[in-house]
Amino acid sequence: MAEGSVVFLLNKLTEILQNEGNLLSKVRAEAEYINDELEFMKAFLRVAETLEDSDPQLKVFAKKVRYVVYDLEDALDDFKLHLISDHGYGFRASLQKITHLVKSLKARHQIAIKMQRIKLRVIGISETHRRYLIKNNIMGQGSSSCSERQPSRRRDILQLEEANPVGIEHHKMKLIEWLFEDKSEREVVSVVGMGGLGKSTLVKKVYDNKEVKKHFEFRAWITLSLSFTSEDLLKDIIQQLSHVLRLSDPQGVDTMDNDKLRTVISEFLQERRYLIVLDNVSNAKAWDDFEHVLPNNSCGSRILLTTRNHHVAFLASPDKAYNLNPLSQEKSWTLFCRKIFQNNPCPLYLKDVLEKILSRCQGLPLAIVSIAGVLATKDKARIDEWEMVRRSLGAALEDNDRLKSILSLSYNDLPHYLKYCLLYFSIFPVGSPIVCRRLVRLWIAEGFVKDKEGMTLEEVAEAYLNELIKRSLVQVVEATSDGRVKTCRVHDILLEMIILKSRDQDFAAIANEHSMMWPGNFRRLSVHNAMPSLQQGLTASRPRSLLMFWGSESLPESLVLNSSRRFRLLNVLDLEGTPLKKFPNEVVSLFLLKYLSLRNTKVNSIPSSIAKLQILETLDLKHTKVTEMPAEILKLQKLRHLLVYRHEIESDDQQIPTKYGFKVPAQIGSLQSVQKLCFLEANQGNNLLMELGKLSQLRRLGIVKLRKEDGKALCSSIEKLRNLQAVSITSVEENEIIDMENLSSPPRFLQRLYLTGRLERLPEWLSSLDSLVKVVLKWSVLSEDPLPLLQHLPNLAHLEFVQVYDGELLCFQANGFQRLKFLGLNKLHRLNTVTIENGAMPCLEKLIVQSCKSLLRVPLGIEHLTDLKVLEFFNMPLELIMALHPNGGEDGDYWKVERVPEVYFTYWYDGKWDIISLESFKESRNSAQSGSSVIQRPRHIWK
Repeated sequence: MAEGSVVFLLNKLTEILQNEGNLLSKVRAEAEYINDELEFMKAFLRVAETLEDSDPQLKVFAKKVRYVVYDLEDALDDFKLHLISDHGYGFRASLQKITHLVKSLKARHQIAIKMQRIKLRVIGISETHRRYLIKNNIMGQGSSSCSERQPSRRRDILQLEEANPVGIEHHKMKLIEWLFEDKSEREVVSVVGMGGLGKSTLVKKVYDNKEVKKHFEFRAWITLSLSFTSEDLLKDIIQQLSHVLRLSDPQGVDTMDNDKLRTVISEFLQERRYLIVLDNVSNAKAWDDFEHVLPNNSCGSRILLTTRNHHVAFLASPDKAYNLNPLSQEKSWTLFCRKIFQNNPCPLYLKDVLEKILSRCQGLPLAIVSIAGVLATKDKARIDEWEMVRRSLGAALEDNDRLKSILSLSYNDLPHYLKYCLLYFSIFPVGSPIVCRRLVRLWIAEGFVKDKEGMTLEEVAEAYLNELIKRSLVQVVEATSDGRVKTCRVHDILLEMIILKSRDQDFAAIANEHSMMWPGNFRRLSVHNAMPSLQQGLTASRPRSLLMFWGSESLPESLVLNSSRRFRLLNVLDLEGTPLKKFPNEVVSLFLLKYLSLRNTKVNSIPSSIAKLQILETLDLKHTKVTEMPAEILKLQKLRHLLVYRHEIESDDQQIPTKYGFKVPAQIGSLQSVQKLCFLEANQGNNLLMELGKLSQLRRLGIVKLRKEDGKALCSSIEKLRNLQAVSITSVEENEIIDMENLSSPPRFLQRLYLTGRLERLPEWLSSLDSLVKVVLKWSVLSEDPLPLLQHLPNLAHLEFVQVYDGELLCFQANGFQRLKFLGLNKLHRLNTVTIENGAMPCLEKLIVQSCKSLLRVPLGIEHLTDLKVLEFFNMPLELIMALHPNGGEDGDYWKVERVPEVYFTYWYDGKWDIISLESFKESRNSAQSGSSVIQRPRHIWK
């Protein structure tokens, strides 16, 4: 982590040296010296980081480096703050200019003094660092020592899990079946999953199986450490080959280069059926180093690898990647109790607290065994001791070296920028799904995301998140039907370890009702439902981020109380969900702010002084009461995301919420950096809509209150927005026509289209958008069938119709909608027949039919939808539901619903909407027919 801090600071230092030519020459000289020293330390820290936990001396050194880095960052940001004030907002009077010139000179003098002091500290640390290198020879031995240490740790873990295998037999037999397949070509089988799932334990069971031993003439087990060299591992293979074949090592093996080593191995294995296990293949390069070493000798040889990286598993064996999942609740409980109570039953009075602790393990075998080991030492008569473990799970795991080591393997293998991103999960409350778009924008504001040619910062950040997902460190909670990750989280046990690492590295402080623990010099403050004493907690810290997760009714009027000076360097202020009623006055003094979120608050206006936040990149006012932005918003030239809208359901029977946007100044085109702009009120004249064409960086555009006469101007602007990926347009009222006929050249990369309003006809240009993955149409009231124009879009995954078509028949033709996964049909009032031809929608997973009052039959041909997982009927005639029941409806109406895992009917009961499954409906109906009171009168169920 110290390496990451240094890299982060070096980038900032380079930026200031390049951009601020008016630095005092003395400051520049000091800065360049510090820069050079830190560059030299960076390579050392890369090796040292993997050894830090086991070397107290090294840990102290890394902490000193981190603190000098923080102090230098403070000095640079203080200076940057003065520079921004120089060019700031509202200083027009000459007297004010003179005053700020004096202050600027004073600031330059102050930073010169600070840089000299920091330089002396760097010199001292550098001398200590060089003495340490000479004494320990760490640069020469770091790799090998790490290599030696890693396998021993993994052996400990294997022994730990070996004594407690649960539910492993099925997985073992499947892998053996793959290994024994009658194929002469060399094949690769991979086992993939997050750390602690028991991948190595499972593969060891396969490796030691008697039949496997008989089947393969030669077997070798190779464990890859994080810092392995291909040369050492090739020598390891040769040694194992020599041992198994009772041969002496080839002459001169220690002096052979890689090419010679590969030749020796190939000659050894050329005529033999072999099984090689590659344990802990962390990245694609590690796999590439071995893929061509082991010969494809047509003897039925196999390579069996374990990895946490799904990308590696797919590269190595796209057809034989075994995804190891967490244990079921039943098997988790068996393993948990076996470790705690041996063969004795769990006392009933402990069951409740144990179930709560076990739920945090989420089926992770290593976590279950490790926590059970802690609980096994507790007095079974002292329920309070068991309850204490539940409350302080992180503390219980802190001294568990086995669990820490296996999870640290994943962390230490990350590049520095991903380490920052992973540690950031420690800021969010335990158990809360995290909205990915929010996370991406926060990472960018924190400075974790670096420019890549041809990509926006948002695209780079999304690539970071996908990499963490591929490495099995981040779990997808919810994904959209078109494949985007919507919300995510990390495993609870991994999160506890991340929180410990975050605290140890001064990355963040977390204040909640259970803990007010403040690291010595933390950079981020996360407040969970408890207002800490900021005066006391901020004595040594100058945080860059303040995030509040607040569920209480009230909030102190002054967010930062009397400690506002300590918050002057904030880059991130996230107050989402707090009960704020007005815009906090202190905010406009935070000149370095890049990210401001007041989402889901009661704030109703934004002051003109918002213009002081010259480097603001994200302003999130979604679900506030703000309806208009001041003209001064146009001065925020670095603004990338401007989100101002809310949804409201205005009546009990309203199924589609009303969307409210905001008024903006007519010169909105001056915001040249804006990528996301939602939702503008369009009924302010054509000049506003023409201005939109100047926003060349725009990726997502949201428009409300569009009138028919505005269509031409809007189309003209959209044609100029070549980077546009998502467009949402809502007419001024339900019967107002959206005129999109003038859009002759739509953006070629458009992926998502939402049109809410009357359409005279479906625009022809829709069929040319090969990138479209999602189409949502509402209120269109088309007389022509919309399906023919859409059915051949090659990437369409989500299609939603609400009051779109006024006809009686929809026919999904064979070979149409080949990638569609979600289909929603709502308020098609005259629709009485839906036909699905064989070959249509082969990938459909979810079908929702809602408020189609004339549809009395299940869609004809629904049996062709072999991938369908969810079928939901909402507010539909009872006749259609009865047609699904084996004892109801005419012959041919009943569809064998056992082919669909989940069939739901949504109904209105006791003043609220509820959902019943098909099986529950059958049971209730049968009970009603036999005289039960479960459902006396079906009309009570269906609205």
